[in-house]
Amino acid sequence: MPRPTVNRKPFGAHGPTDVDVWTLDSGTGVRAEILTYGGILHGLTVPDTAGTPASVVRSLPALDDYTGENPFIGALVGRYANRIAHGRFTLDGREYRVPATDRGHALHGGPDGFHTRVWQAAGDSTDETATLRLTLHSPDGDMGFPGALDVTVTYTLDAAGTLALDYAATTDRTTVVNLTNHAYFDLADRGDILGHTLQVDAERYLPVDEDGIPEGAAAPVRATPFDLTAPQTLAERVKLPHEQLDRAGGFDHCWVLHGPHTPAGLRRAARLTAPGAGRVMEVWTTEPGIQVYTANQLDGTLATPDGGRHDRHSAVCLETQHLPDSPNRPDHPSTVLRPDEEFRSRTEFRFPHLTVPAPGPGPAGPVR
Repeated sequence: MPRPTVNRKPFGAHGPTDVDVWTLDSGTGVRAEILTYGGILHGLTVPDTAGTPASVVRSLPALDDYTGENPFIGALVGRYANRIAHGRFTLDGREYRVPATDRGHALHGGPDGFHTRVWQAAGDSTDETATLRLTLHSPDGDMGFPGALDVTVTYTLDAAGTLALDYAATTDRTTVVNLTNHAYFDLADRGDILGHTLQVDAERYLPVDEDGIPEGAAAPVRATPFDLTAPQTLAERVKLPHEQLDRAGGFDHCWVLHGPHTPAGLRRAARLTAPGAGRVMEVWTTEPGIQVYTANQLDGTLATPDGGRHDRHSAVCLETQHLPDSPNRPDHPSTVLRPDEEFRSRTEFRFPHLTVPAPGPGPAGPVR
C-alpha cells in the first residue's frame, strides 16, 4: 500500500510574506490541500463509491480571492469563533471590547482574525499518516483580546482517509478561546447542498435573535425543523415555515451535542450524505457544539476555481466549537483559558463510504 506523503509548493505572496500550499496525500485516494494563509483547507479530494475523485470543500481560485472579502471560506477562525454579543465581555472584573463587524456584534475573532494571518508550517509523514503542523503567535491585545496566545493547529490525514484537526493553545494571561475550521462542504461537488441529507446528534439547539445572538437557553429540537436526530433532506428542512429559519435564511444555528462517553472524548456530531449516497462524511469532535450554516448569504459574487459561482445553499458548514457568546453566558461551557492551562480540541472528518469489507471466501465485496 502506498504510504502517505506531504509536499508543499508556492501559492503566492501576501504582502512581503510568501504563502505555500501544503498537500497531504493519504496514498489511498484522499488528498487535503492547506494554505499557510489562514490555515485554509483549500481542497479535500475524496473518491466516491465508484472511485471517482472530487473535492468535497468549496474553494476560491487564487490567493487574492482569499485575501479579499469572503465569508471565511475554508479558514481557521479565532481567537473566538462565532459571535460575541456587542463585541463586549467581562473577564475577572474587567471589560474587554473586540471589533463588532457583524450587525453590531463580534464575529470569528474580528476583521484581522486568525483567518487573515500567515501561519508557520512544518510537515511530516509516517507509514500511517501525513501531518501539517501550523503555529501562530497572537500578541496581547490582538483584536482586543487579553493575553499573548500561542496556537497550534495540526492537520493529520491517515491512510483510511480520515482528516483530523487538533487544536492547542496556551496563554500568558487569562483570556477566552474558541477555535474552529470554516470549511464549506459539498459532497456531490455540484454547488447545491439541498439534496444532501444531514443528521446531527443533538436534542437541543440555540434559537437566535435577528442578529444571530442566542436568545436564551437551549431549546428542544423535537417537533421543529431543527430535529435532525434522524437523517433529513436539507431542502425539506430549510423550507419549512419557522421564525428561526426566516431570521437566518436557513440554518445558521448551534446545536448542543450529546456528551462524550469519556471526559474530553470524541463523539459523533453529524453525518452528511450526498444524493445517492455516493459520498458520506461523519464529523466527530471533543467540542460541545456544532454550528450548522447552509451558506445562506452566498449570492454568486464569488467565483469557483473552475469558473462557476458560489451560490446560496451551495454548501454547508459544520463548525465544531464551543457555544456562541459563551464569555457572556455563565450557563455555557467555559471558554476561559488561564496561564496554567492548555486549550485542547480535536475534530475528525471521517468518510465511512470508503471502508472496504474484509475479503471473504469469495471475491471482495464492493466499496461502500
